[in-house]
Order: sequence, then structure tokens, then C-alpha cells
Amino acid sequence: MDHTMEQQLRVRQLVENWAVWRDAGLWDRFRTVWHADGVMMATWFQGPYEEFIRVTIEGWNKDVSILHFLGGSSIDVQGERAIAQTKMMISQRGPVEGVLCDVVCTGRFYDFFELRQDRWGLVHRQPIYEKDRIDPLDPSATLKLDAEALSQFPEGYRHLAYIQTRIGYKVKMDMPQLKGPIVEDLYLRGADWLAGKPLQR
Repeated sequence: MDHTMEQQLRVRQLVENWAVWRDAGLWDRFRTVWHADGVMMATWFQGPYEEFIRVTIEGWNKDVSILHFLGGSSIDVQGERAIAQTKMMISQRGPVEGVLCDVVCTGRFYDFFELRQDRWGLVHRQPIYEKDRIDPLDPSATLKLDAEALSQFPEGYRHLAYIQTRIGYKVKMDMPQLKGPIVEDLYLRGADWLAGKPLQR
């Protein structure tokens, strides 16, 4: 195994650990994925990873159910820095207009990693939201959404934003999607990161 592949595997392991440990609530292990200045971005939260843990636990205590499933990764390593893109699905279960539903969003985790004192850690996680859907758990249920409210949310995470706002979260409206200037800017930030430039939050 060459050096680059070894580093890619180390980063991939962190990506996988993030999903398993976060969804299982193994917070002490979850913390080891991050560097101390790590920042998490999501539709419903943006900020330091320790704050992300705190509000996630608060959500758990209110029966908020959000789970993650991972697919393939593409990992670019340049010296002590890496950008990992990993296919993923976010699944959130909850009541929507009185009907229990699963909302599934497909996208990518776009991750900024850095090697510090021989330890890779996550510095910044920015999901890319590509498309989503909403499914009642009872296939015979009738679900009627507020079409006007739904249309105001970004297409890539429209249904996810709908359920999240309905349970009280404030959703960030300018997250990266499959296409457009916001995701193109994210790619430029990733290229700058690999080139050794400071991270633009």
C-alpha cells in the first residue's frame, strides 16, 4: 500500500466512525473524529462540534430521530490536508401534518480534514443536499402538505426543511445543492484548502 492510499483509508475510517458513533450516541468516541476547532454545518445547525453534540442530545430527548447511511467516498490528499466527498443519505422520522413520515435526503458529505501531530481530524463538515422525498409510514395514509410553504424551501432539501421547520428548527436556506454557485464556491474552498490556504468558513 502506498502512502497516499494509507492516508485515504485513515480519513475514510473517520468518515465511517462519524456516522456510526453519532447515530449510536457514542459521544466520547464521536469527539475523537474532530479536531478541537471542528465545525459542523447542517440544515438545522451550524457551529462548533461540541455544540452540535449538545443540541443533538437535546433533540434525542425530544424524540427527534435523524440517522445517516454512507455510500462511496472520493478522497483527495495533499500533504497534511484532505478533502473527502462521501455519498450519504439522511433519514429523519417524525410527524408531518399529523402523519408519521420518513424524510430521506440524498447527498454528499464534503469534509475538510487535516493531519495534526500524526492524527487526522475533521475540521469542517459541509453536507451537499442533492434531492429528497417524504414517505408516510402508513402507505394508506393521506398526507397533505402546505404547497406554498414547501415551494419556499431549496429544491435539494425541500421536504427535509419542511419537517424540520414544523418541529421548531430554523433551517439555513443557502446550503449547497447538486448544482449552482453555492456548491461551486464550496469546491473552490476545497481546492484552496488542499493548496494550503486558510479555511474560509
